[in-house]
Amino acid sequence: MLIREENASDIPAIHALLASAFETAPHSQQTEHLIVDALRDTGALSLSLVAIEDNELVGCVAFSPVRINGRQTDWFGLGPVAVTPDRQGLGIGSELIQAGIARLRVNDAAGCVVLGEPDYYSRFGFAPLPDLKLDGVSPKYFMARPLIDDIPVGNVDYDPAYSITNRT
Repeated sequence: MLIREENASDIPAIHALLASAFETAPHSQQTEHLIVDALRDTGALSLSLVAIEDNELVGCVAFSPVRINGRQTDWFGLGPVAVTPDRQGLGIGSELIQAGIARLRVNDAAGCVVLGEPDYYSRFGFAPLPDLKLDGVSPKYFMARPLIDDIPVGNVDYDPAYSITNRT
């Protein structure tokens, strides 16, 4: 499997993959494909990696900047991450996340946050940090992974693209 940054020819496949991967997810508003499109359109998609297997795009992960206490930081939000439904559970998502975190570290990111299942994301070093919060979300599901020793205190805001409603 090859993991690389997305290119323009990947965009339709990423859109379709995200739409299909989250189509029946109960925790989703089925807008992940729209969110990534909006992040890309506004230049807020900092890192988008794809997994290629047998010349087919089988997974993707996105990272975008987050604000802490209303200020731009060197912290990023992970998500969405998706794998084609027929290849879920094979470690592709894990490899994408690990590759993304490694690239953030190389690019001097200070940390990464994620909103998701603790049992899944804890394996990548994510954990709730009591002084870093996302309004309206249980600390159990909002986790962070510092990449340096300096951990900020305050409220995190994702890019406005995450507030998009389904327009399909």
